[in-house]
Parts: sequence; C-alpha cells; structure tokens
Amino acid sequence: MKDTVTLWTRQDKRILEVLESKGRFIMDSAHIEEKQMDIAQYYLKLYNWFSDRASSHVERPSDVKYPIWCSISEEYMLRKTEDTVVLKLEVPRKNVIYFNGGRWDMVLNHMYIPRDEEDDRAFKLELKNRGINNSFTLVDGPNANFYPDLKRKIIASWDRVFEIEDWNDIFTLQANIWEIPSKWILEIEK
Repeated sequence: MKDTVTLWTRQDKRILEVLESKGRFIMDSAHIEEKQMDIAQYYLKLYNWFSDRASSHVERPSDVKYPIWCSISEEYMLRKTEDTVVLKLEVPRKNVIYFNGGRWDMVLNHMYIPRDEEDDRAFKLELKNRGINNSFTLVDGPNANFYPDLKRKIIASWDRVFEIEDWNDIFTLQANIWEIPSKWILEIEK
C-alpha cells in the first residue's frame, strides 16, 4: 500500500495567493462564513463538532480550526466553477481523515445515525412511544430542552460518521485534511 493518496478539492481561486505567499493553506471561519452566508453559524457549530471529533482520528496542527473538504475520486469530485480552482493533491495517508459523506448529511440535518437496521427501528419506535413525530427538532429546535436524553443519544450517534463499512464506495467515502502545504499539490485546474 502506498504511503500517499490522491485527493481533489475545489477552493476559491484566492487560495493560490495564500499558497504563494505562505506556502500553505488552512481553513478558517472567515472562509466558511463567506461561503455559507446566512446559515454560516449553523454550519460552524457542526464544523466545530466535526473538527473536535476528527482531531481524535488525525492530529490537528495547533493553528488549525477547521478541516478542508476533499474528494477521494476524480469522478465524483466537485468540478471547477467560476472563481474557483480544483487542486489535485498527493497527501500522506496518515494526514487523511476519512468519513462517510451520507452520514455527514445526517449530522447536518441533526438526525440519528443508527448502527444498523435494528437500531434504526428501535430508535424510531422510541420516538413513536414518546409521541415524537419529528426528530429534527430534538438537537437544536423547539424540543431540544424537553428531551435532553434523546438529544445526547442523537449527538453521540454522530461519531458513526467516521465508521467506514465500504472502502470501495467512492460516492459516499469522503476525506478531509487539516492543511494544504504547497508541496502536496500535483495539479491546479484554473
């Protein structure tokens, strides 16, 4: 097995100026706020959770707050759009945080991530037995304070975002890195 992996990331074209001047790019809240605009605080809260958990899988440099989203597949990578560039990277395997993108979507929607189908049925039955029709409001919505045990259970389930069952599922398997040093860049699509 190679010690490196190839990843792709689409970033604002201004990343090139940062790489030129600093030799390294790291993500910060300003980038996220600019991209997510009105819903930035919602994303930052979840990115903070992700960063905290991801740092237990791959050590985070002390000056880094947020990871950089990457694709493991050229076929499914985000394509270049106006004012962006796509970087093809060769990254040391030990620096890659792998996660399940489908499960990350569940985190973004404050959903419970079940261990398996039986766990999913049991959780849904628990909600039904407690008269809860909408689990989306249990983490950060109007019902969050009424069901703290369910809120804890949902948030605890999110750690499953880092559990990979199928390493060949190039659509669902995603990767993050904490930084992009210039030396990792193989190609830049401008």
